[in-house]
Amino acid sequence: MLHTIDPKLHGPLGEPMAKAIETCVHCGFCLPTCPTYEISGQEMDTPRGRIVLMKEILEGQLDLTDATTYLDRCLGCLACETACPSGVAYRELIGPFRAQTANQRQPPLAQRLRRWLIDNTLPYPGRLRLAMQTGRLGKWLHPLVPSFLQPMLRLLPEQLPSRQSWPERVPAVGKRRARVALLIGCAQQILAPDINTDSIEVLSRNGVEVIVPPAQGCCGALAWHEGDLPSARRFAEQNLAAFPTDVDAVVSNAAGCGSTLQEYHLILQGTQLAEEADRFRLRVCDIGAFLEQLGDLQPIPEPRHPLTIAYHDACHLAHAQNVRHQPRALLQRIPGVRLVEVPGVQSCCGSAGTYNIDQPRIAAELGANLAGNLIATEADRIATGNIGCLMQIRMHLAEQGATIPVHHTISLLAQAYRQQL
Repeated sequence: MLHTIDPKLHGPLGEPMAKAIETCVHCGFCLPTCPTYEISGQEMDTPRGRIVLMKEILEGQLDLTDATTYLDRCLGCLACETACPSGVAYRELIGPFRAQTANQRQPPLAQRLRRWLIDNTLPYPGRLRLAMQTGRLGKWLHPLVPSFLQPMLRLLPEQLPSRQSWPERVPAVGKRRARVALLIGCAQQILAPDINTDSIEVLSRNGVEVIVPPAQGCCGALAWHEGDLPSARRFAEQNLAAFPTDVDAVVSNAAGCGSTLQEYHLILQGTQLAEEADRFRLRVCDIGAFLEQLGDLQPIPEPRHPLTIAYHDACHLAHAQNVRHQPRALLQRIPGVRLVEVPGVQSCCGSAGTYNIDQPRIAAELGANLAGNLIATEADRIATGNIGCLMQIRMHLAEQGATIPVHHTISLLAQAYRQQL
């Protein structure tokens, strides 16, 4: 007997889920692009396999507990969307499915406690700084820390950068060519605040007025990827209210954040803000894509030495936002730079929000594989477009004894303008 999904049974997110499932023809083109399939070799660890699992659960033919392990191992990298010849919108299935089934999940107490700690610290910069300072003490007491918290300790940097803040408005240098609002992120403010400073500098230098909305908050990615729809909606509503509409673009300098902003239409589907969210997502643009589209950028001085730069495609930049050539083109604007590609089929670093905390074994293998491939390029610098990737790559390079500096693409551009390369 053939069972079909009735979208009406699954609320406002039922229709996109049903459409994604119906679009899949099970061709298997997604298999070799899936990072978890590369690690495990199991059909259920592929997008095709997970689509079958989700379909059977939604139809009531399979219990959620029988599939949780495989569904939780999905990074949400969306490499499958890039590879899919049928145009399956996997993002319109995995996120809504997790939200739909969140109340049915009964994870162990330790996992729930870890998730509570993450949800109540990472999206809030002040709390995050305090938690990370406390966590560094935990490194000294490493043997006494419960095993479910060990992955969090492993990711702590040796030291935190100094606090930085940004004015609400930074005027364009010279004639104004555009006006944008900048998302400054939550964890990024603590872990790598220079990325925001460099973004504002490069934009204003090239005739862009930058607005930094003071009431903005976390993009909601952590909650959305976990299936916490109420929290994701609160963050989305906060940002819709905070960001001005009279700008040419809402600019993001973090791949995961930009991707989530572009999914506000899903997060707020079925609410009174759905139409506003749809208009908002169309204004969201990655900073590299925005600058390359702006064109006619200020000339960059010649570096002191020729540089070889390896560019790493952040998954939520390349696959979720289809931004690939623009960051490469920006880097190639720097005189004397030789851009090299990273060898190997897969380039996922394994960070994926909090994936390297929730699934440390798979994340570590992916991170180590990528680090080895990056080392093989013999590059002088590594560039990427996401804070999570940046931190994950740095950690795994260090573990393999490599000292290659890792930067955000926009930071390399800023350094080039300052003649610091």
